[in-house]
Formats: sequence, structure tokens, C-alpha cells
Amino acid sequence: MQPFHFPVEQTDPPRPAWEVLPTMYDLPSENPEEPGLPDEFHDWQPQLLSATFRLQDYAADRIFTASDLNLYYDVRHPLWYKRPDWFAVIGVPRLHENRDLRLSYVIWQEGVSPFIAVELLSPGTEREDLGQTERANPDPPTKWQVYEQILRIPYYVVFDRYTDRLRAFSLNQAHYQPLELPDDRLWLPDLNMGLGLWQGRYQGLERLWLRWYDAAGDWIATDSERLSLEQQRADQEQQRADQERQRADQEQQRADRLAERLRALGIDPDDE
Repeated sequence: MQPFHFPVEQTDPPRPAWEVLPTMYDLPSENPEEPGLPDEFHDWQPQLLSATFRLQDYAADRIFTASDLNLYYDVRHPLWYKRPDWFAVIGVPRLHENRDLRLSYVIWQEGVSPFIAVELLSPGTEREDLGQTERANPDPPTKWQVYEQILRIPYYVVFDRYTDRLRAFSLNQAHYQPLELPDDRLWLPDLNMGLGLWQGRYQGLERLWLRWYDAAGDWIATDSERLSLEQQRADQEQQRADQERQRADQEQQRADRLAERLRALGIDPDDE
């Protein structure tokens, strides 16, 4: 007698989570009602941070920096996001899947959390940025909670341009701990570079700016500054070359005058 087999219902295999969850193409990329104070400083300061974020151990196409980009962090609540003023992620392609500009940063797609986040204080966001607000269920967690407990971003930096006060926190086990900032500088040994306050002119504005510096303590130049320095060096080399030619011409003129005097005396200067 042949054994009886119950018919097995044919079902499709379960789809992987990344095929079910929304991607950056599905999620909103901005919120016009987001609180904050959009001014030129909030545009220029992140530009300077990205322009001077140069890592010796990582190629430029393996570093992603962004400002005011939606950062989606919770797979259980895919519409929840935070919007850092600036953040950097190390070890991911600069382009999404090496081919497209990011509309947002979706943590369940990328798989890598930011290494550092920077917030520029505004009157309307100061308490949120400094972790002085509390979550009210069922509201999303606060920015501090997301950076510290969910994404576990190793370094969190806060700068108040109204008072020029710089504060920094590092993740120590489960919580952020404030860091001492001698000379308003923060050294990050994992990156072999540091972040500090630089007094200088950027975008035509002279003030204190957040800027990256290297292991020698020198401020890292932007591309335009490098080009300007290279042009200055080229101009100086050209100036030195012109001066050498002028000296050579003067020597030749003196030699020609001397030769003329010798010939006037009946002496051929070409005779040896």
C-alpha cells in the first residue's frame, strides 16, 4: 500500500526585507514644516565641513557627507527620520549603489551609521539638539536618543554660532559623555584628524567656523584654497624665473659693454 501524502499548498518564498521595506525613492526627502532657522550660515558651514573632510585612509568615493538630508533610522517605523545639519559616513560609496545621488540616507539599506553628526544651534531647535527634550509616547524618539541609543553615532558635535560655543560628546558604552576641548579643538584618533574652530574668511564672511585639521595641526584646505595656493606658488616660481632672466640679461649687458671697451683699446676679447 502506498503511503498517502497530503497535498502541499504551493506558496511563494518569503521576500527579503529589503524588497518589502521602502527605499529612499519611496520615502519623503524633505519636510517644509521642519523647525529651524534656515540662514546662510546653515548653508555655508556644512559646505566648509564637507570641503575639508579629507581622510588619508579612505578614498574620496568611500566617504559620504551630507547636510539637511533625511536620515531614516528605524525599520519598524520607516517614516521616522532625523535631519542632521551635517553628518559623515565612512566606508560607504559616495553615490547610492555607486550610481545615484542620495535623496535621503536610509539606514536599513545602507547598513552603516554615521561616524559623526554636527548640529548648528538655532533658537527653535536648541533644546532638541542638546537632549533637553523628552519623548512623549507614541511620538518618535528625540534627536539625542536616536544619535545615542539607536544609531550609536560615536561623536556628536554641537556649535552655537551666536555665542561661538563648541561642545562635543563621545559615545561611552551606552551614553554620550561631554569631552574636554582644549583650544576649541576635538581630535578624533580613529580618523587621524580633528575638528576645531577656525578664525577666517569663507564665502566672504569673516568669523569663527568649524573646520577640519590634520595630524600636524594645520587646517585642511578646500579645493579652491588648494588651487589658489598652487597658483600663488606658480606665480612665485614665475617671478623667480623672471628675476633670474633679468639678472642674466644684466650680466650679459655688462659683458657686452666690457667687450666694447676692450675693442676700443685694440684688444680682441675673443682672443684667448
